[in-house]
Amino acid sequence: MAAAAAAAAPGAGEGPAALPVQPLELKSQFRTREGSYRLLGPEPRPRAGPAAAPGPSPPAAGPGPAAAAAPGPAALPPVRLSMVRLALPPAEEPGGPAERSRVCFNLGRELYFYGGAGSGGRGSRRSLDLHKPIDKRIYKGTQPTCHDFNQFTAAADTIALLVGFSAGQVQYLDLVKKDTSKLFNEERLIDKTKVTFVKWLPETERLFLASHASGHLYLYDAEQPCGAAAPQYNLLTQGEGFSVFACKSKTPRNPLLKWAVGEGALNEFAFSPDGRSLACVSQDGCLRVFHFDSMLLQGMMKSYFGGLLCVCWSPDGRYVVTGGEDDLVTVWSFAEGRVVARGHGHKSWVNAVAFDPFTGAAQAPQPPELSGGEEEDEPPDPLVRRSPAVTYRFGSAGQDTQFCLWDLTEDVLYPRPPLSRARTLTGSGDAGVPVPGLPRSLSRSNSLPQPAGTGSARGPPPDVPPAFSVGRFATLTLQERKGSSGTEKEHKRYHSLGNISRSGEKPPGGVGSRGRLDTAKVLGTALCPRIHEVPLLEPLVCKKIAHERLTVLLFLEDCIVTACQEGLICTWARPGKAGLSSQNGGSPSGTVV
Repeated sequence: MAAAAAAAAPGAGEGPAALPVQPLELKSQFRTREGSYRLLGPEPRPRAGPAAAPGPSPPAAGPGPAAAAAPGPAALPPVRLSMVRLALPPAEEPGGPAERSRVCFNLGRELYFYGGAGSGGRGSRRSLDLHKPIDKRIYKGTQPTCHDFNQFTAAADTIALLVGFSAGQVQYLDLVKKDTSKLFNEERLIDKTKVTFVKWLPETERLFLASHASGHLYLYDAEQPCGAAAPQYNLLTQGEGFSVFACKSKTPRNPLLKWAVGEGALNEFAFSPDGRSLACVSQDGCLRVFHFDSMLLQGMMKSYFGGLLCVCWSPDGRYVVTGGEDDLVTVWSFAEGRVVARGHGHKSWVNAVAFDPFTGAAQAPQPPELSGGEEEDEPPDPLVRRSPAVTYRFGSAGQDTQFCLWDLTEDVLYPRPPLSRARTLTGSGDAGVPVPGLPRSLSRSNSLPQPAGTGSARGPPPDVPPAFSVGRFATLTLQERKGSSGTEKEHKRYHSLGNISRSGEKPPGGVGSRGRLDTAKVLGTALCPRIHEVPLLEPLVCKKIAHERLTVLLFLEDCIVTACQEGLICTWARPGKAGLSSQNGGSPSGTVV
């Protein structure tokens, strides 16, 4: 097991083959300024016992993984965990349950469902009950790769769940209504590659997105059919590295929209907290942020090396954090359109990133000159050095089996201006300094359009109405879409990176003919600053907590949840809450069973 963990971390030290392999010491606790986080004991996946009735199995072309020998953890799709909380009326008796949780967890060909309960008071919710699954589904010929609950519609009488599969299908399930099941892309006419991520649109009952290894992103309506023939598309809009198509049909059918984003797989995407913007990370190493309704590119960033694998938003929507094959976590400012910092602590690929909404400043940060208690009419004393306040806390989990916590402080978010103007003009993304070899709109900023301030949410330009509003997708006809698109053509031309080169002009030096960024020419610009040009964060905590690569990281109010590829879910109680969260009644242990 130790050898497998070492092999998952390229670049780590490798001893002689003849030396005996020592068992890895897994950490069962770690300390931050808030106190000690304690492992409540690993929650092993049940490996024996009667299996529940298998769920409906999406068909796959040819023999599927089930026909082969049992694959090892490296050959299985990444383990993922989805959770939904049901808002139920408080029980009549004092202290009765006020909310219940459901958890979905995939491992190989199997889906496990768990239930949990909590008490009504804030800060007193109990940890999830992961001892015994309440349901289980086994699929043949294909494997679940991702899933997502609909938090907006979740109630006692309906719990909608989406499941994506390695053969390209997407299944709709209802955990309460057992006979309710739909299969999208059943014949694989829409996309034949595996589903990399699925997500319900925020606060919608029927619309959801599914991304594929082909680099395509599809918008579905759960109430519409997919059609018996392969869909035909009309181009709606395009930009640098992306295109958006509408399904050509006289009657509404799925998919409603098709996005072609970047090159290679579209690995993950995330909606901003206000639901207006969509951040996508792809195997081409680019983060692209779109205003979803208007389908305009709002900003982009390039990884230092390799593909980007995961993405998340800060709770206030000001920052986006990515992780990927460069072993780094990158913090990108949505309001400023620039890389704020990078974090180096992992020795291999970063698989999961997430912000901790329960730790850090309770309110949005202010620039240092207005924080710290000084009166606004009194200039701050330059000789007084204040300790930077922690503004954001986020975490990361990687293939090196390490879990890291990071703090974003005011001195990183609001650095003092450098003394040398030459340093400011080099790689800082100054709006007035074009970069040779790149289009001006790329070199002056990686944010489109230019923000007027540092608000938490950026919408489309004022002169571009969101004609392709998500709420209208289910009812718009093709003729209405064409009419709306024509009225906006001139406006969109000047607000999208894709129209930098038009009228048959050759693409600029930094952009390839298919919209691919030339890494050598982008490095050192606002899209991809060099390592020394932005602050390099060190992890607050960096602990090896598993034998296999970590794939899940979830911050809850009373605990942190992690999971690794071998199917082990661990809960880490926050300081002072171990008594409330403990489920197994045993001593904390980091031993994998």
